[in-house]
Amino acid sequence: MPLISFVVPVYNRPQEIDELLESFTHQDSKDFEIIIVEDGSTHNSQDIVEHWSQQLPVRYLWQQNTGPGPARNTGAREAAGEWVVFLDSDCLLPENYTQIVSSALEKADFDCFGGPDRAHEDFNATQKAIGHAMSSVLTTGGIRGGREKMDKFYPRSFNLGVRTKIFQSIRGFSGMRFGEDLDFSMRLIEAGFTTTLLQDAWVWHKRRNNFRSFYKQVFNSGIARVNLEARHPGTTKFVHLLPSLFTIGYPLAIILSFFVPFFLFFVVVPPLAFWGGAILSLKQMKPAIMAVPASFTQLMGYGLGYINAWVKRKVFKREEFNAFGDSFYK
Repeated sequence: MPLISFVVPVYNRPQEIDELLESFTHQDSKDFEIIIVEDGSTHNSQDIVEHWSQQLPVRYLWQQNTGPGPARNTGAREAAGEWVVFLDSDCLLPENYTQIVSSALEKADFDCFGGPDRAHEDFNATQKAIGHAMSSVLTTGGIRGGREKMDKFYPRSFNLGVRTKIFQSIRGFSGMRFGEDLDFSMRLIEAGFTTTLLQDAWVWHKRRNNFRSFYKQVFNSGIARVNLEARHPGTTKFVHLLPSLFTIGYPLAIILSFFVPFFLFFVVVPPLAFWGGAILSLKQMKPAIMAVPASFTQLMGYGLGYINAWVKRKVFKREEFNAFGDSFYK
């Protein structure tokens, strides 16, 4: 029995699976199996998985499209490992990833872990900018990925490991289309299990290639926060409200600056801060410049999604929902 069963859901991204599996061939530790779950794709990855199966212990499963959460559940049901580790299809592993994780799990005093993500030097400027916007303290409060600054750390499904028996005991992921990983982590903690951050167990994580798809993603993240609060009352903290406050406050500051010059300060400082933080982190001019619109997209997309969902669910009593439907991937 392997120590780790890696489960990777995929939807119409065969090239990403090819690159991810290639990165598995360079791992220092080989005590694992890989399960690829095709979630009803029209462009499937079966031939790619069969190719890499000559070098890797990898299996291919196909199911009707039901979303990433149920796809992960399908893979976990077939897992033989003591631990199941979930990765996104757009991740790549550094050569020592499985060795670091295996060493931590062999002496684990925790039930679930999450790891950070980074941008590879070969990623394009847009991916680096979006990656920075999704992890910067200025835009997230440090609550996502690899930091534990302003809120409790919840492992995220792009790099999440859990004891297989515990995963089964809490019945895996819910059917939420967005925020399903946070819902999983919240239910796990509420059930009395422990989580930890493995800071050294990071992955390279590609991001959206354009701001349009990025906006759709973070808009749905804002909606998901309201849905999560309905499922887990009290989990929304002040930090989660900051994007909505920014979404309202920044345009208001622009308007007021025409009448009271003092408000220009609040107009100018945010983009300068976004650029400054990005240049310190990325150390490249083009991605740092693009990080400014990426940061605005992150904050205002999330803020608009949150406001939209709050009004629909709190005022109009609408049931749980998400946005864009079939056009999300376009």
